[in-house]
Amino acid sequence: MLEEETINLELEEEKTSSILRDKRFFSFLGSGLIVSVAYMDPGNWGTNISGGAFFNYELLWVIWLANGMAMLFQYLSGKIGIAGYSVPELVRLRLKKKHYVFSYWLLSELVVLATDIAEFLGIVIALHLLFGIPLLISAFIAVLDVLLILGFTKKRFRLLEHFFVLFVSIIGIGFLYEVIISQPNISAFVYHSVKPTLRDEAMFVIVGIIGATVMPHALFVHSWLTQRKTRKLIKRTPRKLLVKFHMIDNIVSLFIAGLINAAMLTMAAASFYGRGLNVSSLEDAYLILKPLFGEIAAIVFAIALLSAGISSSITGVLSGDAIMHGLIGKRVNLWIRRIVTRVINLIPIVIAILLNIEPLFVLVLSQVILSLLIPLPMIPIILFSADKKLMGDLANKEITTIISIILALIIIGFNAYLLYLFFFHGVSLE
Repeated sequence: MLEEETINLELEEEKTSSILRDKRFFSFLGSGLIVSVAYMDPGNWGTNISGGAFFNYELLWVIWLANGMAMLFQYLSGKIGIAGYSVPELVRLRLKKKHYVFSYWLLSELVVLATDIAEFLGIVIALHLLFGIPLLISAFIAVLDVLLILGFTKKRFRLLEHFFVLFVSIIGIGFLYEVIISQPNISAFVYHSVKPTLRDEAMFVIVGIIGATVMPHALFVHSWLTQRKTRKLIKRTPRKLLVKFHMIDNIVSLFIAGLINAAMLTMAAASFYGRGLNVSSLEDAYLILKPLFGEIAAIVFAIALLSAGISSSITGVLSGDAIMHGLIGKRVNLWIRRIVTRVINLIPIVIAILLNIEPLFVLVLSQVILSLLIPLPMIPIILFSADKKLMGDLANKEITTIISIILALIIIGFNAYLLYLFFFHGVSLE
């Protein structure tokens, strides 16, 4: 029995090793990385720093739970792409009637707008912190955020993926540095990573963390990204092998994103909550880090925030393009789409700045809205990935479908409970 287990283990190691030596594997890599940036965008900063600053390490378990959910749903979305489809185009084919498709598209565009508000605000705040530019002026500068990168990488998608490696590295190294200097409580980190704690007053942040992690636009775009990859590799690569490539890419990329999210909350818990410091904004976090750990710590924080905002904006542009083309069969120039989206979001952000509404609250609120909209792509993904006629030999195993349904019900349950607290118990969203 022991010999048989050893042989099986050796065979699995040999398979993994052979995959890592396969040039096709490295050609396939990239979609998971692009999607992972959505899981460390400024919206995540808002929810994670709020979680650590106000509730210490208590909400770490939410980050790991949400990250596990994201891994599964992103895997299913990417698998649909390998089967030759994108989620938006399948929704269009299933809904059939134009008014249903148009209504679904409008809701999907709301997802893109809610996502973009967080990304936009991240860039605005980072410019303000790094260069002292007033928030109102920063908002207008940030309209041009990703046009330069999109211009440099037009029709050179691989170069765009290399940019993402750079951005993720900056964010990851930045928060590794912040965590080390903040000297967190390791035992509290481990304990609250596995011990769920639910408090009504924390539900707003809990739902925000879920919305910032299981991001609807990322679920839409992953199938589109793997569909592009598959078209280039399908002639010389079996679909089953592409699914293995996708699984490794997805797990590694989102695990790194999960570690960075946990690092954000941990830094906030150790630096702010642990010292009894009141942090109600990202600017507060920046200003408090300066005297605590020196100017370098504050600058690293701001640079990482700017990287998160710019890189996640690009993912938002790609997802918006995939949604529009898949649902209504039209594609708009990415530059035009970016400008239109930015101008639309400029209006509420300028109003919030003029009314002195705290940007951190706007960030968390945008992620709560995203959590409420998760079922929009999540339910179709579960149905499509389990459809044997559609997916063929890539259809989900029964246990995978059962787990995905349970996780979907958990997300919907958290959303419903927050709405119940708000409407029937008057629990504040601040």
